[in-house]
Amino acid sequence: MSGAESFGNIFRVPELKKKVFFTLGLLIVYRIGAHIPTPGINSAALAEIFARAAGTILGFFNMFSGGALSRLTIFALGIMPYISSSIILQLMTMVSPYLARLKKEGEQGQKKITQYTRYGTIVLSMVQSSGIAVGLEAMKSPTGSPIVPSPGWSFRVMTILTLTAGTAFLMWLGEQITERGIGNGISLIIFSGIVAGTPAAIFQSLDLMGTGELSVLVVLFLMVLMAAVVGAIVFTEGGQRRIPIQYAKRVVGRKMYGGQSTHLPLKVNTSGVIPPIFASSIIMFPATIAQFITHPWMQTVSGMLTPGTIVYSMLFVGAIFFFCYFYTAVIFNPIDVADNMKKYGGFVPGIRPGAKTSDYIDQILSRITFYGAIYLSLVCILPDYLIKYFNIPFYFGGTSLLIVVGVSLDTMQQIESHLVMRNYDGFMKKGRLKGRRG
Repeated sequence: MSGAESFGNIFRVPELKKKVFFTLGLLIVYRIGAHIPTPGINSAALAEIFARAAGTILGFFNMFSGGALSRLTIFALGIMPYISSSIILQLMTMVSPYLARLKKEGEQGQKKITQYTRYGTIVLSMVQSSGIAVGLEAMKSPTGSPIVPSPGWSFRVMTILTLTAGTAFLMWLGEQITERGIGNGISLIIFSGIVAGTPAAIFQSLDLMGTGELSVLVVLFLMVLMAAVVGAIVFTEGGQRRIPIQYAKRVVGRKMYGGQSTHLPLKVNTSGVIPPIFASSIIMFPATIAQFITHPWMQTVSGMLTPGTIVYSMLFVGAIFFFCYFYTAVIFNPIDVADNMKKYGGFVPGIRPGAKTSDYIDQILSRITFYGAIYLSLVCILPDYLIKYFNIPFYFGGTSLLIVVGVSLDTMQQIESHLVMRNYDGFMKKGRLKGRRG
């Protein structure tokens, strides 16, 4: 069956068609809101500031907001406060016995944690928006124009209320997409913000080809490289190390349970895109501060931390490795997995249940996390060197590409599941996406 026929099957399933159109409708609402400006801003002066913000934390967060931050629209904060709140709650489960208990209580506990995440999102949004409001009042464009023509408490309060309400609305949109649409709503909002800049990048590349600044051979090389990198990401994101598990037979009443064989899938990239996000934020922060300080020493530090330099690359890769191991330890506990296996009569062949099993799982997880960190590092430093040595006019690779490919695969997998459930052929042969299990 051709790809066009498989795509057409989406609209032959009424429930799936409704979910797809619902998701597209809410994403359109998001993109419209990303162009509604916050009152009291000199948009032209702000655009001049962000024109110089490439390679700083401002440019990084502007990418995730789909350009809304550079225009300071009602969605300028994007969904990042929600992501930060989620990560903070996950980290707190390691030190808070109350949150640890909630995490083990199943659906009811998860609802409570989600509620706390929402509260945290509002608090973080208010803190960030107040910082933006105060910071903008003190800023001027390179030509000397003030960003805020009429500063004062009226502007600050209006900005805090507008940006916080925008983030709260985005959080609601994401939850509605997850519950009633297709795919993960929060991920799709980030995805749509990133890909919103793709048409402009394509037209800019065509203009450079027309003027001769970008040769045809370089463009062909980049197209081949892009296809190879995307293929490598798809392959690695689906990569798993499967640990065989055998369940012992046990008799309960007149019935016999267990005796079957299964496996424990450990992903090569267990931590997802969190390590690059954390690493980028930490390393870009000094470069952003240095941009507003004219002291020679700070300018030297800013130059050393410019993307594409050896110092930046070494620090970036080191931070990715650290956060890969740290975040994997947060979300995956080998001791809990081994205890649950022992509780239900499961064991790894040749390994004693309990502490020996947890040590065995931890050893394998540490080894594959190392390869996962290498993979993330290569993908994330790729765009810096493409821009530096090939002068490509767009940002290809890094965290944005990981998110785009990962969200695309997960969304296609959900669509695939709906089609196969109703006896339709999916996008791939045999009706399922390979490598996206577990």
